[in-house]
Parts: sequence; structure tokens; C-alpha cells
Amino acid sequence: MPENIVAILPELGIAIGQTFLMLAIGLSAALLIGGPLGILLFLLSPGQSLENKPVHLVLNWIVNTVRSFPFIILLVALVPFTRVIAGTSIGPLAAAVPLSVAAIPYLARLVDQCLREVPRGVIEAAHAMGATELQIIWRVLIVEARSGLVLAFTVLAVSFLSYSAIAGVVGGGGIGDLAIRYGYYRFQTDVMVMTVALLVVLVQIIQFAGTTSARRLDKR
Repeated sequence: MPENIVAILPELGIAIGQTFLMLAIGLSAALLIGGPLGILLFLLSPGQSLENKPVHLVLNWIVNTVRSFPFIILLVALVPFTRVIAGTSIGPLAAAVPLSVAAIPYLARLVDQCLREVPRGVIEAAHAMGATELQIIWRVLIVEARSGLVLAFTVLAVSFLSYSAIAGVVGGGGIGDLAIRYGYYRFQTDVMVMTVALLVVLVQIIQFAGTTSARRLDKR
């Protein structure tokens, strides 16, 4: 094993832990807030049971606006907000704030698109049988779209693994920070190659787990 890589092995373990921490916080925020927001976007859209054009337009605009920001710009723009929430603007906890803000509308849009794949006849049949909106959400929409929802969450996880690496550029910690400090600033090419290879492996694992789970949940 190259000498440079051996020397940074302790820091590598810390960097992997920081990356997983950022991902865990960002993905949890997306699941808890972005998921319900995506369902609400769908239900408020034209032709759905809770149709409300003004509210839908406002929510749709907010989601599209936040998603339009390049992550590195969003990261910098949210520094004051990050300091209020995390008490600092550097470190994995601080980086998790803009990651969460970016992940929420990202997943909301994916959820909205997945729910549109549910056959309208299934929803109308549930309404005809007297199901409440909550029952339709849990027993019809989520059940029918579960395979697509898992794939959507997988896409989110893969995308935000790369976002967490970007956060390392501005002191967010994690694998990206390690790559910048050693691979770029110190010209240690072997460290850069190792971090890239590690990210590739993590992406493959996440994608395999998501695709396998989605295939098992798909009953069509």
C-alpha cells in the first residue's frame, strides 16, 4: 500500500464517518419533510382530490426555485442560516444544513413524479369505497408507488453522496475534504485516486441496495 495512503488511514476512517453523518442527516430531513411535501404537491395538483391551484403554484415555485440553485452556491448562501442552526459554518454538522435544505425539494419533486404513475382508476376506486385521504395516501398511493419511491430515494442518496463531497471543499469534512487537502493541495495523486475509488464503491453499494429493494417491492 502506498506510503501516503497508509499515513492518512486514521483520517480516512474519520472522513467516512463524517460523510455518513452528513448523508444521514440530509436524507432523514428529506424523508421526513420532503416526502410529505411531495405527497402534498401531488394532492394539490389539478385533477386531484385536494386540488388547490394557488397553493400548488406557490409550493411548486418554492420547490423549483430551491432546486435551481447549484449546490456550491446554496452552500455559501446559507452560511448565516447554518450558523444559527448549527452554531458554526464548518464541519459535517454545518454541512448537513444546506444538504438538508437541498435534499427536501429534491425528494419532494421525485415523490410527486412517482405518485403520478399510480393509475387514476385505483385512486378513484378507493374514493368510491369511502376511503379517507389519509387511507388513500398510506394504502393506495404509497403502496402502489413503493417501488418507484425506493428508486427515487436511491437516486437522492447517490446524488447527495457527491454533494457531501462538494461540501468538503468549503470545510464540511468528509471524503471530499480529505481529497482536497491531500489529493489536491499536497499533490498526492494516490490519495485522490483512492478517494474517487471509495466514492465509486459507495455509489455502487447504494445503487445495488436500492435497485434490489425496488425489484422486490414491485408486484406488477
